[in-house]
Amino acid sequence: MENINFKHSIIFFNFCILISPLYLILNFEPIIFCFFLILILGISHGALDNIKGKKLLKLFGYKQTISFYLVYVLISSLIIIFWLIFPNTILLLFLIVAAYHFGKEDTVFFFRKKFFISEGLFFLKGSTVIMAPLLLKREETNEIFRILNFKVFETGLFSNEFLIGMLCLGFLSSIYISKKENINLKGIMIMDFFSLIILNLFLSPILAFTLYFCFLHSIRHSITLIFELDRSFKLGLKKFIIKAIPLTFVTAVIFLFAIYFLNNFYKLDEAIYKVIFIGLASLTFPHILLEYLLEKNEKRT
Repeated sequence: MENINFKHSIIFFNFCILISPLYLILNFEPIIFCFFLILILGISHGALDNIKGKKLLKLFGYKQTISFYLVYVLISSLIIIFWLIFPNTILLLFLIVAAYHFGKEDTVFFFRKKFFISEGLFFLKGSTVIMAPLLLKREETNEIFRILNFKVFETGLFSNEFLIGMLCLGFLSSIYISKKENINLKGIMIMDFFSLIILNLFLSPILAFTLYFCFLHSIRHSITLIFELDRSFKLGLKKFIIKAIPLTFVTAVIFLFAIYFLNNFYKLDEAIYKVIFIGLASLTFPHILLEYLLEKNEKRT
């Protein structure tokens, strides 16, 4: 599996280098393309949450799986409601949680220090996903946040010096996390960091995020799930696709309906931005909570 992740990072790094000049030549904003990539590839890496939910319920001694779906939907619905009421607070919380999630899930080996140290390092590592577009494409990124009614990053606190400092800390945290690992694992961490820099240096913020989210983060998480389903990659991939289709399809239908509804009040691009980021937030919180509870309770058994 380590070899697969290493090859994946090499392929993604070279992909970032190759696609950058192509985007500069074409010079267009493929928001609809990004939306469908997230629907097909991005969301699918969480499409086995129902299986994980059943596993968690079994650890707690519950038999009825309907309770998992109700709690999952309730948390997602509350995130959407709270976003509408407190957009600055919820989006800031989402970005903090997402940075930690990206940092931890993209680390392809076990790393554990004292709680606040390891969690802090994961956050700094994952914060590159957010800080890179703010530094390298500040105006375009803030325009997306304005559409989402989020104005926190327009304050003087987030100066270029602060963003550069955060990127340096993100790189150093990757180096520290992998300092005791072999050359392949160190290479994964370094290539992933510079892939993000390249994407955000040349591409638009939404396209850079989409390519990272779909082709690095989601595929990497899916590889882990594939090997959990079967030691044979081919058999595991087949099982993963079959099991992921139902929830991916349901989520895609809900996202498309949301765009259809919001398009009555906003421009199409604005509606898509709202659905992408509010939708991802509503799925990320229960997804991360599920991963956390499953990890903690599996250690006790």
